[in-house]
Amino acid sequence: MTLSEQVKTFAGSVTTIGTDDSTWYVDLKDFVPSHNAQVIPKEKVGEILPWIHIAISNSKRHILNTFHHVKSKFLQKYLDKFCYQFDRRYFGETLFNRLLVDRVNYK
Repeated sequence: MTLSEQVKTFAGSVTTIGTDDSTWYVDLKDFVPSHNAQVIPKEKVGEILPWIHIAISNSKRHILNTFHHVKSKFLQKYLDKFCYQFDRRYFGETLFNRLLVDRVNYK
């Protein structure tokens, strides 16, 4: 799924989107009435979206430490696994019970 398709799907009713000034977002003006692009100085990156940068660095470190030779065709699977673990990091001992309930309720 391309970025433009994701914007159409998830931000269809949004009137304003704020992003960094990446070239990936050139086509956003076709889907959203107002696009506020902001260049973030290197010194302020950690202050603006600290959790995003922490999650990205943790995912890189996790993948490089666990899977030493990552092939690009499997990268999405490694990222999916990291996201799954990251989203459940506070479940602790209840993780198995939660998975069991989710599996039983799956339709």
